Amino acid sequence: MDENQTQVVRDFVLAGFSQTPSTETGLFVLFLFFYVSTWVGNVLIMVTVASDNYLNSSPMYFLLGNLSFLDLCYSTVTTPKLLADFLDNDKLIRYDQCIAQLFFLHFVGAAEMFLLTVMAYDRYVAICRPLHYTTIMSRGLCCVLVAASWMGGFVHSTVQTILTIRLPFCGPNHVDNFFCDVPPVIKLACTDTFVIELLMVSNSGLISTSSFVVLVSSYSTILVKIRSKEGRRKALSTCASHLMVVTLFFGPCIFIYARPFSTFSVDKMVSVLYNVITPMLNPLIYTLRNKEVKSAMQKLWDRNGLTWKK
Repeated sequence: MDENQTQVVRDFVLAGFSQTPSTETGLFVLFLFFYVSTWVGNVLIMVTVASDNYLNSSPMYFLLGNLSFLDLCYSTVTTPKLLADFLDNDKLIRYDQCIAQLFFLHFVGAAEMFLLTVMAYDRYVAICRPLHYTTIMSRGLCCVLVAASWMGGFVHSTVQTILTIRLPFCGPNHVDNFFCDVPPVIKLACTDTFVIELLMVSNSGLISTSSFVVLVSSYSTILVKIRSKEGRRKALSTCASHLMVVTLFFGPCIFIYARPFSTFSVDKMVSVLYNVITPMLNPLIYTLRNKEVKSAMQKLWDRNGLTWKK
């Protein structure tokens, strides 16, 4: 490929979900509801944790507040553009915007994977070493672990982005998804991408799969170490929400990134699950059975003169 012929493509066309205006309008309303719900739920958790002295001093809720912030960022990387495209027939995205979306998607997504692993370690220490919990999971260590999660996400995303921008795009420009991600974008490169695909699968696939294995192993170890039925019941109650979030987030990610970059008809639906649905459900999953968070929310409501319905 001649050097002057690379980077000819300046715009990509996102596939979207439908070309029927009435369907697009209905989807716009539905996904707007999802996005608003994501903001309301995650901001509520962040404000609740920040305003309650007990929750703010607890390592678990400090990490939960950070997870809510990551969920907001993650959803915001793709959903606003998706909503705009429902009202726009062209569905164009500039090359630089596409690369930026790809970068921040993997930056925040990988950071969330690492943070969920940190939260699993927090639960392990809290249940298996309760007497040393506050000593081990100090605020300083929590801040270091959160910063490490962000740094890990940044390094991962930088590698993915550099591998992508080095490819020449000089032909097809139709991205077979509603956002720019590595698998559909590098398929458009006008060169052989086999080696690049292997590198990216070993990167994204390894991170998502290994993190999931570590998480499941951590929760399994917790259950094995607890002998009493009552203790095991309490551990299951505590870890059930974490396991649900882990499954919802990592399952689709492993399906998308831990395989060769071939396209399946269900890829869009799977992408919706971890890009749109999971960030919306996380606040509900973590608070529905959590008496401490619900009690703190009630206090927050009362302080602002609002009515709280249990």
